[in-house]
Amino acid sequence: MSTPVPVTSIAPIVLSVPGRAVDLQVRVTAPATGDHLPIILLAHGIVASNNLSSLNGYAPLANHWAQRGFVVIQPTHLDSRTFGLGPDHPQIKRAWHTRAEDMSAVLDHFDEIGDAVPHLRDRMDRTKVAVAGHSMGGHTAGLLLGLRLKDPQDGTDVDLADPRITAGVILAAPGRGDVLTDFAAGHLPFMKTSDFSAMRTPAIVVVGDEDKSELLSTAGPEWLMDSYRLAPGPKSLLTLFGAGHILGGVSGYDAAETTDENPARVEAIATMTAAYLKTQFGLDPHAWDTAQQALADSPVPLGKVESK
Repeated sequence: MSTPVPVTSIAPIVLSVPGRAVDLQVRVTAPATGDHLPIILLAHGIVASNNLSSLNGYAPLANHWAQRGFVVIQPTHLDSRTFGLGPDHPQIKRAWHTRAEDMSAVLDHFDEIGDAVPHLRDRMDRTKVAVAGHSMGGHTAGLLLGLRLKDPQDGTDVDLADPRITAGVILAAPGRGDVLTDFAAGHLPFMKTSDFSAMRTPAIVVVGDEDKSELLSTAGPEWLMDSYRLAPGPKSLLTLFGAGHILGGVSGYDAAETTDENPARVEAIATMTAAYLKTQFGLDPHAWDTAQQALADSPVPLGKVESK
């Protein structure tokens, strides 16, 4: 991979979105130099720490991607603990939906983001946009890439795919709905009707082979692979050996909830996904092949890749 460059990070940038319970706040992390920079929209998950489920989380990924030439934009979704909206708030009950709307709203407000970060305004390539997300953020990414479901409130078909997004990174995202636990079926009913058959946008799916997600699914680690197995290609699947749900620590540096802390694993994820996107966006046709070969040649096996 290319030599990392210094990055700048600016937050919060506040965007007014009509009807949203709280103004949309985002962090922008970007290379200090370079032009024609592709963009990654990064959706946080719902983790145990108070601030990592917000624009302040996922620095191990955001910083690495920015050092390799991407502009990373991170919104704080309404289900973040930092807002303190209660579980009975109507927009919290539909947070699965508002999360995807947040990402499309970021794209709608690119001009305002450029006004807030003038040194970056003319350096972003708005034709090269990817979405990434971990856990519930991975579900958000899936919706923007073509995952469909039925609204549990009224049974209507939901399609939140955004054609401006042309690539994805799905990290430890929920799978199909027929293997949910009673807890998941009761508390997250939108997952029961997940349909991956229209998720055609190219994406890399990242999972841990020890991520059982027992609170949500009875299917074990294979459940997290459904975004790859049940979606049409082109897709790639990166399976990390020995990794749990936090994938070695992607949610934050030294995060307490990381039961499988492994900086090398996080570095591998960041490197592999950056390489995938560089090739997908036509920036480096050899980056993805080179990264796969480096993974295969590693003296300590970290994972494996398959593609379709």
